[in-house]
Order: sequence, then C-alpha cells, then structure tokens
Amino acid sequence: MIYTITFNPSLDYIVNCEDFRLGETNRTSKELIFPGGKGINVSIVLSNLGLDTTALGFLAGFTGEEIRRLIIEKGIRNEMIPIDNGFSRINVKLRSKQESELNGMGPVINEEAIRKLYEKLDKLSEEDILCLSGSIPSSMPATMYSDIMEYLKDRKIRIVVDATKDLLKNVLKYKPFLIKPNNHELGELFDVELSKRDEIEPYARKLQEMGARNVLVSMAGEGAVLLDENGKVYESAAPKGKLVNSVGAGDSMVAGFIYGYLKYQDYEKAFKYGLSAGSASAFKEELAELEDIEKLYKTL
Repeated sequence: MIYTITFNPSLDYIVNCEDFRLGETNRTSKELIFPGGKGINVSIVLSNLGLDTTALGFLAGFTGEEIRRLIIEKGIRNEMIPIDNGFSRINVKLRSKQESELNGMGPVINEEAIRKLYEKLDKLSEEDILCLSGSIPSSMPATMYSDIMEYLKDRKIRIVVDATKDLLKNVLKYKPFLIKPNNHELGELFDVELSKRDEIEPYARKLQEMGARNVLVSMAGEGAVLLDENGKVYESAAPKGKLVNSVGAGDSMVAGFIYGYLKYQDYEKAFKYGLSAGSASAFKEELAELEDIEKLYKTL
C-alpha cells in the first residue's frame, strides 16, 4: 500500500476573471473546486494510474467533509483524522492578467490528533511506501517529518519526501528512499542559483552523501534530473506541450516515479514515468490520467 500524508489539506477554489480590478466587484468567467494538498495530489495520480493508495492527514469542519467526499469519489482510501476545531482551509487561486493565490491557515492540530496519526502509522510494514509531502501547519512541531522518520526508522519502510529547507535537510540522516526538490529548492539549500540541468548533479550528489538514496530534481519546463542509488544519472528535457496548470505537477512527478519503479523495478523507467506524469498534469486542468502519461512517455 502507498500511504500519503497531507498535514494541511485544502479545498482549492480556482476562478478565472478576465480583467480583475482591485477594490471593485468582479465577475468570474470560470470556477473549479478540487481537493488540494501535495499528498492528496500524489494519491489522486496514483489512483489514476491504478495503484491502491491511502490518504492520511487531518480534516476539520464543513470544508474537511467536502475534501473527504471528493477524495473518496476519486477512489482513494480515506483514513483522514477528524479535528474538532475550525475548518480545513480554502485556497483561492485567481487567474486574470496575472495569477494570484490566497491560501488559508487551516485548523490547529493538537497533540491528541498527532497521537492518532502515529497509531495509523503503526500498521505500516516494509511492503509499504509512505509519502511525506508539503508544508506543516504552524501548530505542529517543526520537526514533524524527522519525528515520523525517527519513529519508523527500524521498519524498513520506503519513505518519499517532497519538502523544503529544514523539513528536507533534517530527514536525510534517515536515508529516505526518494527526495524530490525542485531546482530552486535545491539551490536554496546550498545558497546557489540553479537553472540548467547540467548544474544539478554536484548539489544533488551532496544530498546523497547526506543520506538520500535517490534524488529527483524537477525543473519545470527545463525537465528533470535523477541521481539513483546505484550511482547513475538520468536527465531529460520536459515533453513538449502547452502549460495549462502548474499546480500538482511536482506531486504528479512523485506519483509517476513510484508507479514506474513499482511496475518495472527500474530507475530509468521510473524517471521517465515521473517526468511524463508531471508534464501531463501541467498540460491539463486536472491531474494526469494514465492515458495522458503513457502518451508522453512514448516521446522520451
């Protein structure tokens, strides 16, 4: 089973407004609502690829119930933990001449809710994969990722981490199966600017030396680079297509990589499926389906 954790899920309310004017009444020309959060995105694409996945995390209020309904509707096993206070956040994405975002806070996550999460993690075994993705609410310990990996360190669970700054750096000693920074996040760790694929390898190698088994670096339209645990380096430009929506592309890359690895036990194929899935999601309004991904995979 592939488990994902989304610590601060959201309802993503996406609106198009042809000519948004600050301080005036504006009318939308298009509206969409999706369940949001990096872990949920990973689970959605995994489900689209035909893999069993369980979504873990925290939900509160009427928005939490809608998130739960939507992920169940998409065929994802739901083990989200209910929170008694507040409501799950709403993230507003406004598309006009410029694209703007307004992200909510989400509910306070107390110690009892965190304890319930650990109880759910107790049933994971070495046959499972766990994805830790995205930011954590300010009400939770800043060490949440490393705390979870410390808790699971003797269980031989393959753990995937898609996070930034200290959330990522602090888990490297636990030898995560895969980490997926983008080029900006990788550069931020070493105080450098990385914009070309041929600049990535030395810094990704440093993360391997710090403990990561496989390092997958996404670079939006520039493509991606993978350093696998066997010492091989794979890189590729992104498949060609029109960018429609960049939200969830990185999460789709994670899901595609997991799919390719589980299906073929081959890192090169996993890399290509990751790149294809990320691009396929970027080229459409909703997250990628298997047919979209397979079509792009054949072009690599």
